[in-house]
Amino acid sequence: MDIYLLEAIVNGLLLGGVLALLALGLNLIFGVIDVVWIAYADLVMCGMYAVYWLHSYYGWPLPLACVAAVIAIACLGMLVHVLIIAPILGAAPVNQLLATGGLLFFLQSFATLLFGTDFRNIGVRLPIIELGDIYISYARLLAFGVALAGAVVLYLFLKRSYLGIAIRAIAQDREVMGLMGVDQRRIYLITSAIGGALAGLGACLLALQYDVHPFIGNTFGPLIFMICVLGGLGNMIGGFIASFIISQIISIGGYYWSTELSYVLAFSFFIVLMLARPRGIFAR
Repeated sequence: MDIYLLEAIVNGLLLGGVLALLALGLNLIFGVIDVVWIAYADLVMCGMYAVYWLHSYYGWPLPLACVAAVIAIACLGMLVHVLIIAPILGAAPVNQLLATGGLLFFLQSFATLLFGTDFRNIGVRLPIIELGDIYISYARLLAFGVALAGAVVLYLFLKRSYLGIAIRAIAQDREVMGLMGVDQRRIYLITSAIGGALAGLGACLLALQYDVHPFIGNTFGPLIFMICVLGGLGNMIGGFIASFIISQIISIGGYYWSTELSYVLAFSFFIVLMLARPRGIFAR
């Protein structure tokens, strides 16, 4: 096998880990609350700015800045739920999309007002690992490991804890769980906090690899949404698998042609599969 192709496959695998983490967060929110947060990737942008300013401007140690960013975006997730999502839970789906889409433009405009459009980097330079003739970014490897650990923690939380079982039960049948005395509003708020925390964790991992600017959500937002739809909205396992499919298309397509064309291939693949399976390839 071409050594550079193998390197592209490895990089696609590492990228897929972070995309899978973000897809888990968005799918969790949709599966439980039944609302698609169009602005989910812009919560990631807010988290990246939090890491940048705490570490580069205020001098916080990077691990502490990352913990603070995860907590801050979890709180932002709850704030979004209380102020925007809760009032429109019974509204038509198009109204929900418009509300979260409006939040997307608000966050981008507010970030532009505060920070300008300059690209900012946290300034952390991690080594490159050499395995034979393959070069692997330590930042990507670290991001993949942390993302995988986050996915495992989420899985154990949903399987083993009382709150996790309640979240899964509401996702399966929210009307019946309401009749059984479960406080749906509390579960919704906790779910929004968990989804926000996953966005914050993803922001920390992306800040190690990418510059932050107000419109970076436009880079990852369509990808995350496409992955969730491809795997079946609300289907967390499907979204997890679809993340690696899309990341491999992007990485291998970038190797053979160009990065721009690789995204065209990924979206073309998505369109073709949606024509064949409109509910997603892993939908029941």
